[in-house]
Amino acid sequence: MMELLRVRVQPGAARDEVLGWKEDALRVRVAAPPHEGRANQAVTRLLAAALGVAPSAVELVRGAAARDKLFRVRSLDAAAVRARLGAAPLPVPARRRR
Repeated sequence: MMELLRVRVQPGAARDEVLGWKEDALRVRVAAPPHEGRANQAVTRLLAAALGVAPSAVELVRGAAARDKLFRVRSLDAAAVRARLGAAPLPVPARRRR
């Protein structure tokens, strides 16, 4: 089983977090900068942790230099991916004071 997962990434954030679904894409933030693939590696680790799979089961397929990415998740089908990410805690971003 393999599932393709569309992900919208915000690099350089305050912390790594899964924000939730917006239409058919999962929104995530990572603290790593978009330099030398660091943000892509951080997203891979974050997705693996949220899905409860090894990082080697999550592979970037398309969008290495873009915010919109496509990941392949091995050993999970679409229902399992949605269930695991829907059940994952989604922290509410802290508001900035002006």
